[in-house]
Amino acid sequence: MRCEDLNVNTIEFAKSKDLADPLAIYKNEFYIGDKIYLDGNSLGLLSKRAEKSLMNVFQSWKEYGIDGWMKGDNPWFYLSHNLGKQLAPLVGADDTEVIVTGSTTVNIHQLVSTFYHPTKTRSKILADDATFPSDIYALKSQILLKGHDPKAALIQVKSKDGFLYEDEIINQMTEEISFIFLPSVLYRSGQILDMERLTKEAHKRGILIGFDLCHSIGAVPHELSRWGVDFAVWCNYKHINGGPGAVAGLYINQKHFGHSPGIAGWFSSKKEVQFDMNDDLEFDTDAGAYEIGTPHVLSMAPLIGALDMFNEVGINNIRRKSLDLTNYLIELINLELIQFQFKIVSPLEEEKRGAHILLEHEHAASICKALKSQQIIPDFRAPHYVRFGPVALYNSYYDIWKTVQVLKTIMVEEQYKNFENSREIIA
Repeated sequence: MRCEDLNVNTIEFAKSKDLADPLAIYKNEFYIGDKIYLDGNSLGLLSKRAEKSLMNVFQSWKEYGIDGWMKGDNPWFYLSHNLGKQLAPLVGADDTEVIVTGSTTVNIHQLVSTFYHPTKTRSKILADDATFPSDIYALKSQILLKGHDPKAALIQVKSKDGFLYEDEIINQMTEEISFIFLPSVLYRSGQILDMERLTKEAHKRGILIGFDLCHSIGAVPHELSRWGVDFAVWCNYKHINGGPGAVAGLYINQKHFGHSPGIAGWFSSKKEVQFDMNDDLEFDTDAGAYEIGTPHVLSMAPLIGALDMFNEVGINNIRRKSLDLTNYLIELINLELIQFQFKIVSPLEEEKRGAHILLEHEHAASICKALKSQQIIPDFRAPHYVRFGPVALYNSYYDIWKTVQVLKTIMVEEQYKNFENSREIIA
C-alpha cells in the first residue's frame, strides 16, 4: 500500500515513508544503539566513517611520527585546507574561501578583530538578542579591545516571540554601523534569516556583514559567495557530526583576500615559506591567512570521514529530507499534543525554518527528563523549551512517530511529574 493511502498518524505510514526514503541506508553508518536520538542540532552522532578516519590518523602518527605532517593518506600540514575544500560545497563557496580552524568563538574574535575598524562616525556593531550568547560575549570583548563601550557600541535588534524580522534589522543599518554579525538560524526557534537580502542591504550602506552558521551548516544549503557575504563562522560538531570539540570552520569572501589577519599566528603563513622562520609574517593569500596556531589534528580527523558522507549524499538531498521530517513532526504535534498546552515556536513555513522544532511548555525540563528515561533524546533550552533536531542522515520517520506517541503517553499519564522541572548542568 502506498504511504499516501495510509493514515498519517500510524506506524504503517511512518514505516512506508522509511521504505521509500533513499537516505534510509545511511542510518546504519552511525552508532545509535537502542535510543532515538533527536539532539543532532547540539551534538551529532559518531559515524563509522568518522571513526575510521580518526583511527587512520592515529595510524599515521604511529607509523610516521613527525613525518605524518607530510606523509600518509591525509598529510596533517594541508589538512585544514583540504577539509575546507570538502566543506566549501555545503556553504556555496570557492575552495580557497573556506578553512577548518579554531573554534566558533575564536573565529569570531579573528574576524571581528580583522574587519571591525571603528571610526568617529562608524563605531557600532549590529547584532541581535536571539543569537547564541557566546557570540555576544565575543563582540563585547572586541568592542572593549577597540577602546569603545559595549553598552553604547553594540546594538542588538530585539526579537519578538522568538523571531527576528528582516525589516527591523535593515532599519537598524544606520550610518553609525560599521559591522554586522547575525545568526543564519536562531538556535531556539529555528528561524532562518534571509541572508541574501540582509547582505544586499548591508552592502548598499557600505557595511560589512557576516553570519554564524552553527545551526545551519550541514542541514541547510548556502550560497555565501553568490550572495556576497563577507565572512562566516561555524562549528562542525552539530549537523556535520565531527565529534565533541571538533575543529570549527570559517569563510572569507575572496574580495577580502590580502587583508592582514587581526590575530596572526604560526599557521597564518604561506605554507611554502612557513619554515623559513622569518619574524615578518607573509600571511597566506586565501582563507588560510586566518588560521592562527598549529591545527588540532586529532580533533579534525573525524571530519575526513564525516564530510565524505555529506559530499556523497549532497546537501540538497539532506535539506529535502530534513524538511520532510520536521513537517511530519509538526503535523503529528498538531494532531496529538496541542491539547496538552504545547506551543510550536518554530516557523511553519519551510523557507523560514531550519532543521529543528522548538516546543514551548511550562514543564519542559521535566518532560525532557521523562523522554530520556525512555531512550528518546531531545534537548532542553531555558527557560521552558524542548528542542527536537532530527538529522536526515540517521533519523527515520518511525523515530518521529514513536517520539510523539511516547510524549503523548508521558502527558496523559503525567509521568513528567516524577522528575524535577529544572535543567541539568548541561542542557
